[in-house]
Amino acid sequence: MRGCWDDSAVQGRDVAGGPRPRRRGLRSGQLEHGPRVEEFEAVLGRRLGNPRVATVNCGTSGLHLALSLFTGGPEAAATPDDPGEVLATPLTFEGTNWPILANGLRVRWVDVDPHTLNADLADLERKIGPRTRAIMLVHWLGYPLDLDRLRGIVDRAERRLGFRPPVIEDCAQAWGATYRNRPLGNHGNVCVYSFQAIKLLTCGGGGLVVLPDEELRRRAVLRRWFGIDRRADRVHGDYDVAEWGFRFPMNDTAAAIGMANLEIVEPLLARHRENAAYLDKELAAVPGVELTERAPDREPSFWAYPLKVEDRDGFMRRMTEAKIMTSLISRRNDAHSCVAAYRTDLPGLDHVYDRVAYLPVGWWLSEDDLGHIADTVRAGW
Repeated sequence: MRGCWDDSAVQGRDVAGGPRPRRRGLRSGQLEHGPRVEEFEAVLGRRLGNPRVATVNCGTSGLHLALSLFTGGPEAAATPDDPGEVLATPLTFEGTNWPILANGLRVRWVDVDPHTLNADLADLERKIGPRTRAIMLVHWLGYPLDLDRLRGIVDRAERRLGFRPPVIEDCAQAWGATYRNRPLGNHGNVCVYSFQAIKLLTCGGGGLVVLPDEELRRRAVLRRWFGIDRRADRVHGDYDVAEWGFRFPMNDTAAAIGMANLEIVEPLLARHRENAAYLDKELAAVPGVELTERAPDREPSFWAYPLKVEDRDGFMRRMTEAKIMTSLISRRNDAHSCVAAYRTDLPGLDHVYDRVAYLPVGWWLSEDDLGHIADTVRAGW
């Protein structure tokens, strides 16, 4: 049985009757800086309902780029000896948090809400202070944060501190997720999607930064390519870099793959949700199992299916014996030695971390697969 993610999700092959990637990008001879990227961006903007987008070569580059737009930070908090800190969750893949270090900033860990596995917003509000440069939060497994509550917290921080900490939403696992019937990327923050090979919408590799205003979009587009305006006349060296940047652009090959996969992603997303609803129903009353939150004002993408279980080691052994892939996905980030200086008490995470396991829920599961998962969990471990 395939696992929580599936390498055949690089849907360049004919998946679910969908088309193969368009070949005209390869035949054009223009594999980078060609028209496919702009075409892909336009379609993504329409799909999200926000045209202010900039594709990048991966989601982690997108987070790095997004954070770099704010590294000047509130001047009241910036000193040479104190670069400031970013509030972040430790229950995520390391690709979320290492861009904080790459931007020369400190990490301040926010506790985890055991009901959602997302950041504990009450703890977040307590920790916003004069040294806060940004807030970097994750929609873990594609389950959206309570963005209205988050906006209220940032509003209060702005009144208290005299500056508004920018919010960056890591939407790596959340393509198709909505909060109050609107796609993520429409709630006033910077959002970053991943189009990695194992994501629901994939380019084989790539990402997307979604911006709340046109000035940030303009800067992001420049900074993803060294700060150079590619429309400027560079033949005679007559151009200026006002704000240096990186080499983070998406190439045309990736954009062509993404365009093909956009044509089939909606039914795949629907399958994820149908499969999750089936598991919700079948596992709700199983002894030793606790489901995570399902709030009515948001629709997750279900990149994987989380369960809180008693005796996680025994649970995972039983799933492995039954040829059902289960995984911890990533280690809690605050446990790594490279961030030892930032360790702090996180009772919510401590309470839930050793109980969480993840099951497959993706579009590739058959009815028999789903029944096998449910029967195996119900039988105990």
